[in-house]
Amino acid sequence: MVVIPIPTTLQSEIYGPRQGQWTYADWQTLPDDGNRYEIIDGVLYMTTAPSNFHQWIIKYLVYSLGRPAEEQGLAEAAWSPIGVLMPGCDPVQPDFILIRKENMGIIRDGRIRGVPDLIVEVLSPGSRTYDEDVKLNAYAKAGVPEYAVIDPKERVLRYYRLIEAGKYAEGREYKVGESITFEAAPTISVAIAALFEGAPDTTLSPSD
Repeated sequence: MVVIPIPTTLQSEIYGPRQGQWTYADWQTLPDDGNRYEIIDGVLYMTTAPSNFHQWIIKYLVYSLGRPAEEQGLAEAAWSPIGVLMPGCDPVQPDFILIRKENMGIIRDGRIRGVPDLIVEVLSPGSRTYDEDVKLNAYAKAGVPEYAVIDPKERVLRYYRLIEAGKYAEGREYKVGESITFEAAPTISVAIAALFEGAPDTTLSPSD
């Protein structure tokens, strides 16, 4: 999966404004072509279809974190493709999110219109800068309390917690052999090794 800002030279092909001027209304006019489109600070980004390994990791998050959080009445889980609208993000489509029960009011009118309590992104070849720079800064500015990036190549999870407006603490890396518990679901522990073990195909991208 490759992440690219849509260059200005391609704007005529997707019938949108110049980079830096994209809005949610523009996003709603984009084609349903199997790509994932996101807008951060007015810039349109596109991600191509992810690998099976990428999707397997998300599926495991749903089973091991999302479903238990819902069964315990802690939070509601959602995963891409889904539109999340929050300050500076118009919208983004995170791989996986949790919304605590007390904040469920942000789910309305077919979208998530507010800040989730936890966002998780799974790295793909070519997406590191996007997920750990562009999105990390955007999510901090939007006020996302917890952000995690799963790195299938290195078999690690990097965790970021908001410590003040617009700023995350230095990321903490969790490796195989460790487990993590998120503040959004404090009674649920996720084993890092289990994020990767058992996948039928660990190819990182369809082109590898």
